[in-house]
Amino acid sequence: MPNHLKHPIWLLGFLFILLSFSLLLARAKKTDVEFQSSNLPIVVIDTHGQTIPKDNPRIVADMGIIWNPGKRNHLTDPFNNYSGKISIEIHGQSSAGWDKKSYTLETENPDGSNRNVSLLGLPEENDWILYAPFYDRSLLRNVLVYRLARQMGWYASRTRYCELVLNGSYQGLYVLMEKIKRDKHRVNINKLKPNEISGDDVTGGYILRIDKNPWNPGFDSRYPPFSGARAGIVYQYVYPKPETIVLAQKRYIQNFVHAFEKCVHDSLSSTSFTCLERYLNVNSFVDYFILNELSRNVDGYRLSAYFYKDKNSKGGKLTAGPVWDYNFSFGNVDYYDSWKITGWQLLYFAHDAYFHRVDRFFVPFWWEKLFQNPFFLQKLNRRWHTLRQTTLSTDSLFATIDLFVDSLSEARQRNFAIWPGPGEANLGGGWYPGAPPGMFVSNYAEEIAYLKQWMSARLTWMDAQIPLLAGVAHPQKSARLREFTLQQNYPNPFNPVTTILYRLPVRCLVDLTVYNARGQQVRTLVHQIQSPDTYQVIFNARGLPSGVYVYRLQIGGRWVDAKKMIVLK
Repeated sequence: MPNHLKHPIWLLGFLFILLSFSLLLARAKKTDVEFQSSNLPIVVIDTHGQTIPKDNPRIVADMGIIWNPGKRNHLTDPFNNYSGKISIEIHGQSSAGWDKKSYTLETENPDGSNRNVSLLGLPEENDWILYAPFYDRSLLRNVLVYRLARQMGWYASRTRYCELVLNGSYQGLYVLMEKIKRDKHRVNINKLKPNEISGDDVTGGYILRIDKNPWNPGFDSRYPPFSGARAGIVYQYVYPKPETIVLAQKRYIQNFVHAFEKCVHDSLSSTSFTCLERYLNVNSFVDYFILNELSRNVDGYRLSAYFYKDKNSKGGKLTAGPVWDYNFSFGNVDYYDSWKITGWQLLYFAHDAYFHRVDRFFVPFWWEKLFQNPFFLQKLNRRWHTLRQTTLSTDSLFATIDLFVDSLSEARQRNFAIWPGPGEANLGGGWYPGAPPGMFVSNYAEEIAYLKQWMSARLTWMDAQIPLLAGVAHPQKSARLREFTLQQNYPNPFNPVTTILYRLPVRCLVDLTVYNARGQQVRTLVHQIQSPDTYQVIFNARGLPSGVYVYRLQIGGRWVDAKKMIVLK
């Protein structure tokens, strides 16, 4: 080897060039797919050399759709479902940085005005999304949850799988979706005009959202999500749009939400359900809770969280939904405990100190109030029992998944040829999305098997916990639950064995877990339903380094206490 290549700096530079070249070759693989026809609809977009932007102003492009129901679709077929102008931009926030892009588009007339059309059999409208399944290697989490919501009786975006060709280049598998908006075929609430500023007129309709983009105009909650929170909750205007909503309408919807929050906050007892009946479409919040907890959606309650309200003369209560953005669900991420089959995601957001330290997107305080409310929990129990016999039966869920998997058997292979498939890539930090830390799947069949296994175990856990919640929520029993005690471990410091004592006043679910100083769970000591008694648990810290640890006791799914202990080796 020449002397100049022996120098470490030169060697690192040489390796960097090799790595960069390898990455370029890997990305060049994207053009290797020979795409001529599909069993799915084909969407063709031509931007005429323009780059699609992330934010406004959108660019104008041409779009054609080939769809021959019941027959095969060929690229050489005429555009028979749509042929015309669109405006288009990159869709999403964090997802906008991924290699495979999603797009927001509007169908337009040549003069730029809205063109309401039916795409792929969906009701006529002009606002659409081409969603790119990328991080979710099952390709179906969003589509599945939206379908479940519709089967449960709520509006959620209707979807159609398709394949996309952009500027002559095959882009892979996509999902055409309805954008959330007020429309008689979407969120079917009153069309609120700027001159409707009093009486029943001003009471609806409204669509609000809790999400990122704090610069998006909205209004603040008057109550922090938890004591000492660094940031509050912002209710963003979705409809009417921030630029069109008038002052009287802003005042009305702000006062409505603030009155609801005050009623919940000032209630002397969590057993009161006056606020729920007065302000909320409670059934919608029950179903929203079920879908978020069934999937353990890591963004649930705090991001992409929509609410809407119609006129008082049409019900006028706040409704949860439509559901949106569930690609980080059903065990598809490894943070905030969301990959675990046990535990309530809502309570993790409400109580976990690590989450509070590292995140700034929180859950409104009233969600935990709902979770403590007997009226809400009894409705939850009854609804869960009904759904488990129908929409959420294991057989029904698996049949729906199989239906999607069968329809994608051809297109997913082309998609994974240009975008890494299961077992081909580790996104986000050395773990494979679709499996908990340390578990890797090597192909699509294993990905779907993991999804089903996770879902089945989660259903079983919720089957046991929801009736227990409804029973524990009785006021007298709930009061007794507060009488639990968690004692300081002894000895402390210790090496490597110590004893933890706690007392239970009622029969309930018990979770005793150990966390390190970084807030990472390192051991589960107890996870079972236990009878009233005093319990002694031996904790062996063999294999753990010296340091400060926290053991946390959670009982009945709600009450929590935690203490520190020191491993000294």
